[in-house]
Amino acid sequence: MGVEVDARAIKTLVAPYELVKTMRASILVLGPMVARFGEAEVALPGGCAIGSRPVDLHIRGLEAMGAQIDVEGGYIKAKAPEGGLRGAHFFFDVVSVTGTENIMMAATLAKGRSVLENAAREPEVVDLANCLIAMGAKIQGAGTDTIIIDGVERLHGARFNVMPDRIETGTYLVAAAVTGGRVKVKDADPSTLEAVLAKLQEAGAEITTGPDWIELDMKGKRPKAVNLRTAPYPAFPTDMQAQFIALNAVAEGTGTIIETVFENRFMHVYEMLRMGANILVEGNTAVVTGVERLKGAPVMATDLRASASLVLAALVADGDTLIDRIYHIDRGYECIEEKLQLLGAKIRRVPG
Repeated sequence: MGVEVDARAIKTLVAPYELVKTMRASILVLGPMVARFGEAEVALPGGCAIGSRPVDLHIRGLEAMGAQIDVEGGYIKAKAPEGGLRGAHFFFDVVSVTGTENIMMAATLAKGRSVLENAAREPEVVDLANCLIAMGAKIQGAGTDTIIIDGVERLHGARFNVMPDRIETGTYLVAAAVTGGRVKVKDADPSTLEAVLAKLQEAGAEITTGPDWIELDMKGKRPKAVNLRTAPYPAFPTDMQAQFIALNAVAEGTGTIIETVFENRFMHVYEMLRMGANILVEGNTAVVTGVERLKGAPVMATDLRASASLVLAALVADGDTLIDRIYHIDRGYECIEEKLQLLGAKIRRVPG
């Protein structure tokens, strides 16, 4: 599947709330539009309700490059200085993936050199940098905590293959782990999932990998509970936390999961409790004691990864589970029900 983008067709520099509210990553149009067109008006983002994710780093980064920014009426209104954005030295107070991506994109067309310190090291940042380089950008250090960008006059078109989605890959691996089954995920990159694969092996999975595939086999065994702590890459990703809560919920023993990235990312726990899970949440820590089986129940998805974790929990629950508000899951998983059906799951999408 491919997507063709022709920027020559852009007629408006406003990203309206009706669009932005559905996906928090929409903030990523801010930097490129200000850099290329000299101005942008972007609604403050919505998306998943998993805690405070302020956009101040995006704003401060662009201001360091000379942009004038006002936040009013629920919109970020940005204008580049006369002559365009200027290269800047910017330090991120907190590691931010989208913040790093936004400022890196803006810096590609800024005049002079930009240095981003305490930058996010996630594979997605590296992939974006490689795409920009293919379009003519001059970027060094992506994948480290210091990225150096020398601005160019313009970018050109390019053909680029986007990296495999490591979180989608990890979700299907956990699906096999919780059910005691086996799965081979193709078009995957094992090098981007080392922390997740290590925890799956700790849970009892046998894992083999190739250059572009990962195979997991539980040999029919029940998983063992694992302890983990989320943190920025290369540590365990916060986007896999909910899936491992589901795994621990049916595992042998008790596992402790500590969430350090977002302060409100355990809302899926309360839905799993409705399914008979034994989970105690205290602050940013969830202590999960596995039970033999969960029980089907009506539940509600609260964010993208929470919805995936509820699907995983439903796979090992007695009876039917009805998951409401699945529009969340469609933002991160393409045809998840069809792929799980191919693996033998009894799952279907209900109109509503």
